[in-house]
Amino acid sequence: MPETPLQVTHSQSNDAGTPSVMEVLTDAAKRTVLQVQDYAKLSYHSVLNLFTPPRYGQDTVQRFGQVSLTGDIVCLALVRELGPSITGLLVAGRCSSGIASELGSMLVTEQVDAMRAMGTDPGRKLVSPRVLASLVVVPLLTTISVFIGLVGGMVASVFSLRLSATTFWQRAIAILEFSDLMQGFTKSVVFGFILSTVGCYQGLNVRGGTQGVGRATTQAVVVSSVLIIVADTFLTRLALFLADKL
Repeated sequence: MPETPLQVTHSQSNDAGTPSVMEVLTDAAKRTVLQVQDYAKLSYHSVLNLFTPPRYGQDTVQRFGQVSLTGDIVCLALVRELGPSITGLLVAGRCSSGIASELGSMLVTEQVDAMRAMGTDPGRKLVSPRVLASLVVVPLLTTISVFIGLVGGMVASVFSLRLSATTFWQRAIAILEFSDLMQGFTKSVVFGFILSTVGCYQGLNVRGGTQGVGRATTQAVVVSSVLIIVADTFLTRLALFLADKL
């Protein structure tokens, strides 16, 4: 059946309205170049305007509008990072050095050798109880530090940001997930294990008499602090990876 003139015109209009692949790519390239050009122009003028009047200083110091998110930010920062890390570093400076100096003094005064002579294992007698105590106490101290940090954040929010205490605590509790709590708890346990074992190792490997005890104390603090920071980096990456997978 021959095509009518209306049908031929309709078919030709469809062919003329369909862009080719080259036209589509050309248009996309033009849009990309135009966006880059606009961005470069905006960036240039933003820097140039800093050195030429007029200047709007009041807009420079404007407030960030999301005051209600203060509870979310403070809670997540304390539970995930600041609480376990700061507590681990503080306990390392206090307890890891104390463990190293105590065991080092026992080693220098030959008390450890006396234990071995009596058939007592120094590792079971001196190391294991200190490790167990650290594994129990450091998570508890982390919990206390997180709570005190939240109270401090609430007080600062109420008096500085005019945010109600009820809103702060509601946002802080609502933002928490089980993965966040497990991340903070796991870090505190690992940090407790690191600082206790490093302190015991340095104390039981003292060389050079009383001077060696001082060196062991310093090395215990330094090594445990560095290991806590390194472990915090890897544990954070692992926790975020598992949180996305689970």
